[in-house]
This record gives sequence, C-alpha cells and structure tokens, in this order.
Amino acid sequence: MKKKSLWFYMMIFGSLVLLAGCYGGESTQESAKSGDSPTGGKEEESVLHLAVAGEIPTLKTNGAMDGLSQTMIQNIFEGLFRIDADDKVSEGLVETYDVSEDGLKYTFHLREDALWSNGEPTKATDFIYAWKKALHPDTVSPHAYLMDAVKGAADIQNPEHDMYGKVDELGVTAPNDFTLEVELNNDVPYFTELLTNPVFYPQNEKFAEEQQDNYALEVENLVFNGPFTLDSWDHDQKWTLKKNEDYWNAEDVKVDEVNFKVAKDTSTEVNLYETDTIDVANLSSEFVDVYKDHEEYTTSLKSEVYFLRMNQKNEFLSNTNIRKAIDMGWDKEQAAESILKNGSKPAYWLVFPDFVESQDGEEFRERYGDLNKGTAEEAKELWNKGLEELGVTEVKLDFLSYDDGQRKSVAEYMKNQLETNLPGLSITINQQPNKQKLALEDALDYDLSYSGWRNDVADPVEFLSVFLSDGAYNWQAFKNDQYDKNVKQAMVDFTDLDKRFAELQDAEQILIGEEAAISPMYQAGSARLIKPHVKGFTAHANSTYSYQWVTIDN
Repeated sequence: MKKKSLWFYMMIFGSLVLLAGCYGGESTQESAKSGDSPTGGKEEESVLHLAVAGEIPTLKTNGAMDGLSQTMIQNIFEGLFRIDADDKVSEGLVETYDVSEDGLKYTFHLREDALWSNGEPTKATDFIYAWKKALHPDTVSPHAYLMDAVKGAADIQNPEHDMYGKVDELGVTAPNDFTLEVELNNDVPYFTELLTNPVFYPQNEKFAEEQQDNYALEVENLVFNGPFTLDSWDHDQKWTLKKNEDYWNAEDVKVDEVNFKVAKDTSTEVNLYETDTIDVANLSSEFVDVYKDHEEYTTSLKSEVYFLRMNQKNEFLSNTNIRKAIDMGWDKEQAAESILKNGSKPAYWLVFPDFVESQDGEEFRERYGDLNKGTAEEAKELWNKGLEELGVTEVKLDFLSYDDGQRKSVAEYMKNQLETNLPGLSITINQQPNKQKLALEDALDYDLSYSGWRNDVADPVEFLSVFLSDGAYNWQAFKNDQYDKNVKQAMVDFTDLDKRFAELQDAEQILIGEEAAISPMYQAGSARLIKPHVKGFTAHANSTYSYQWVTIDN
C-alpha cells in the first residue's frame, strides 16, 4: 500500500462504516441468461452471482451501516462523489464544482440527467433533505459525526447546544434544483473524500416522506439513482440487483444482473464455487491450505483493523491492569499466521503501518511503534496486580463474537490463550449474527467484543474518532479528556499539520499504550478464489464492492 501524507489525500481508502459479519460481494460469478434481442432472437445477459454471509442490516443512508449495507447502498444509490475502480475519488452526481479561496464554501453543480427510478431528477434539495434527516435527533445517523465539517452540523448534534436539533441551521442551500452550496467550519483537505460516504447521499424527499417509517424496508419502499436497482429481496435468503437503465452513466455498467445468495459458512460457499453456482469464494483458514496453490487463489491486505472492545462498565474491565493483561495475554502472531492464514497481519496498534506520513516523511508508527507488545509472563504480572486491586481471585467474562466459522476460530483461540495465561479467568463465547451483535454492542450489553473498523479517508483521525467519549461508536465506555482533546482538535484544525500529526500519535498511545481501552487483533487480509471469466470485479480496500465495472467473459 502506498504511503500518503496528511496534506495530500489523493487516495481514498473507502467509506467509514462498522465492520460486519459479511461484506456483500467477496463472492462473484457469471451465469448466462437468455433474453430477447432486437432482432427477435436470443442474446446472453451477463449475470454475476455472489454469496454473502447474512442479511442486509439497512438500506437507509442514515442507518447503522455495516460493510454489506454500504456495499448495497453504493451500488443502488449515488452521491456527489464515488470511489472508482482504482480507489480514487471521482465525480458522481457532480458535473463540476467550485471551491472558495479560503476553502470554506463548496458549490456543486449537479448532473441534470441523473434521474431517480421513478423518473424524477435528483435535485439539490434531495441532498439537503437527507443530510438534515441524518442530523435530526429523531432520525440521527450513527455516521452523522462525519458531517461535523459542515457549518452547524456539530452543534445540531450536541444536546447541550442551543442549536441542538435545529437542522434548518445547517450550512447547506440550494439556489436552484441543480446547484448545492455547502459552507464549512474549517478548510478540510479531504472533504470530497468524505462525500463518498453514504451518509452524504441524497434521498428522494417526496418519495421518502410518502413512505415514512416504511422507507427502505422493502423493494417497493425504495427508489434508486445508482448503477443498479434492487429488483427483489427475499430477506435472509437472497436478493437481486438489476442494471438501472435510467442511470446517467448506464452505458458504462457492463453487467445486467447481480444475484446474491446467503451462505452463512465457508464450506457452503466453497461448495457453491466448486459447483459453478458462484464465481468467487471467500476462504477461511481451513480452506487456505487446500487452495493456496490453486491458479484461481488470491490474497490482499485491507485497510481495516480488528480489535477487542473491553466494556469498562464491567467491574473487572474498569481496571487498567486487567485490560492491559488481556491485551498482552494472547499470541497475536499465531492468530494471524496459523488461524487466519489469509494475509492478515498481527496488530499492536489501531493505525496500521504504511498508512500515512507526516509532511517530513515520518511514518505514523515510527514514534511509538508496537503498543503493549509483551510476554505471557508480563501479562500474568499485570493480571495478578489487577486481581489484587479488585480484591478478587476469579473473573468471568462474556465474549461477544461474530457467527461465522473463521472468526469463531479466532475467538476460541483467544479464549484458550487468555484462560491459560491469566489464572482465574473464565470466558464464555457468545456468537451472534452481525445485526444482533451490533445491537448488543450499542447497548453495551457485553463484556468483551470482537469488533473492527475501516477508514473513510487517509487520515488517522478516521480510526481514532471512533473512541471519543461522546462519539456514536464509543461502545466500551472509554473516557480520557486528553484523548478527546487531541482527536477533536485534529478533526477541525489543519493549521499546523506537524503538531496535528504528533497529537494524533499521542492519542493512539493514550488509547492503547496507557489505557488499553482496546486490544488490537489484526489488520485484515482476505483470501479468495475467483473464476477467470470474471473481469473487473472491484474489491475496494475498505471491504466494500462495486459491481458496475464487472464484465463476464462468456
């Protein structure tokens, strides 16, 4: 992965969203279906068949999106900008745009031929409507904090501010149907990258208001303006996308149909691949050894990091030494190399190596390196100290995990390691489908949780802002005033980039090195099989997928 500097921001690494149990598209395939040709004969339609691990949690742009949700949303809707096949930011519904000299005002001129599937044009007011909905207390998005750069957005979200809930104060206006003006609080170098996130996508105001609470729950409760439409949706079983013939750039959408089948375990997925039912199969560790020499086998490293959340509302996990012992008390190299075996790298950090550099060329990891990297003996010493501070000899913890086989194996490995290395610890694994798992995390109804994050832009703040004490995803009750100060300052102040860089390094050191608020696990890799007749399958670095560039070599 190419290093990027904080001031450059030319390459986006994907949309910020909570990591899920499935990623909507790490499996693909071609199938030939017949249709009527203009001459009355039959022509082959190109159909891509995919397997996913579970149900779509939401199709609302202001919803709690996981990787699968975001994948679906960015294929059936389009915003001002989108991620292209090379992971670069490119114009979506924006035809041209202007930026004021001070960087505080953006004027976007929209494509007038960008239609919703009900025939109505996508208007500037559709963006304003969706953005206000994402900020309103009654419909607030978990991703609304990404809007903080927009004038008024942070105050609208703050219950203690006079502007709380006053969405009409947001700094966005529509001089006409196809012009959107946006005022910012500060000059944000990566603002157009932020706009690729679905929380900034439009909603057809008239249609959404007619649907009310039913909006986006079923096919009939949606209209589309992206490369595809959702044609059918059999919940928890299968669904189908079809090429949107009214999409403004329909001529560049090469595949006619994308079919999704839910396959909750890797063995089922591999069987579907081997029987030519799907074209790409994601491989868990037990299948890597079988297929690693296969000509259709490939691996890649993603811009996502998994970590163990430790809920500090738990009486045991409120103790810093207990948390540090848990972070240090298991072998991360062994987990990555012998359990995952898919190119994943062991993590002692949240901001992964080769992600970002300072203006002077300092790599982010250079200053603090690996955090809390110790031995089992050191972990045991911290553990015993924590037990003494708590006045206990035994600790029982619930470990919330995903319900897929590979991550179950990692969770079981961690349980065994921690129970062996930390005397008196007993862990019970609680596997849940992703939607239920997210709900339990959100309610802080867990002790330990297998979680993860991927970034929206090439900036450490995209990882570190997750753990702000008043953030939407602070699902472990962590609070540190200096951490909050450093990260919040970095979110709005770009005047001294060297100082900003150092303060973000300090923030990560506080989060992991001092507080052990999380236990980093691994930077995710992926191993898959893909049929050679599938071309242009776009797997973004952030674990979302775009299907419009897929072609099938019949």
